[in-house]
Amino acid sequence: MQKVVGVRFRRAGKIYYFDPGNLELSPSQDVIVETSRGLEFGEIVQEIKEVSEEEIVPPLRLVRRIATEGDYRQVAENREKEKEAMRICQEKIEKHNLEMKLVDVEYTFDHNKIIFYFTAEGRVDFRDLVRDLAAVFRTRIELRQIGVRDEAKIVGGLGPCGRSLCCATFLGDFGSVSIRMAKEQNLSLNPTKISGICGRLMCCLRYEADHYECTRKCCPSPGDQVSTPYGDGKVLGLNVLKKTILVGLSENGAQQEIPIDEVEKIEEEPDKQEEPDKRGRKNNGWKKQEKGR
Repeated sequence: MQKVVGVRFRRAGKIYYFDPGNLELSPSQDVIVETSRGLEFGEIVQEIKEVSEEEIVPPLRLVRRIATEGDYRQVAENREKEKEAMRICQEKIEKHNLEMKLVDVEYTFDHNKIIFYFTAEGRVDFRDLVRDLAAVFRTRIELRQIGVRDEAKIVGGLGPCGRSLCCATFLGDFGSVSIRMAKEQNLSLNPTKISGICGRLMCCLRYEADHYECTRKCCPSPGDQVSTPYGDGKVLGLNVLKKTILVGLSENGAQQEIPIDEVEKIEEEPDKQEEPDKRGRKNNGWKKQEKGR
């Protein structure tokens, strides 16, 4: 077991494990940690705990110190420099007529590197742009192409529900979302109604997907014959949230919404299987017809 502490570098960003050393750390504290990019400023979001070696991505780097007043000033200066870097980079993109959209700029804490995040329809030859930026900033330059979901996470905004985007507030990683999840929840398959501002399927489609899938496994499916307190009938629909089943009664054709607990599926009797002949074919009278010819 290894003692670790969880650190996050962006709001709703991924959580990384670090070695707390001999420091007394607690959630919401800001710290300076060693990373592959050099020193970085982050926030503790998980208290010190012990995890197995399988959960750690080596090498496990060290928390150098708790953030000081000087570190906060450094972070504030970096934020101001990022605004200027974004303006300059946008001018260079227009100068080179590149088909790319600049999304964000990030200075590493120790000014060792500047990272420019952008989106584009395809591959972009930005070698000349990198040379121009390196000549201006006199440091290492990295241009990183991201997807539309990552862009929404960085920029933020409001979803169709009127709340701040999940990806920009609390989702650390993007989970897989499929159109099947929308079908299971009886949602409209209109792309404009099940897509987020990024143009992809909304992340919230997976929040209740497991509940719908589990509930449907325990319930009759549309088309099944069922027995109810009102008589036998056929399942027409299922409301998972209300835990009711819409049944079309066989006796009078009326439709009745009935709680799931009061409905029992009628198991169909299996058809009598015909015995195959010696050559593997079913004995359905074919042999008699053959003999009679």
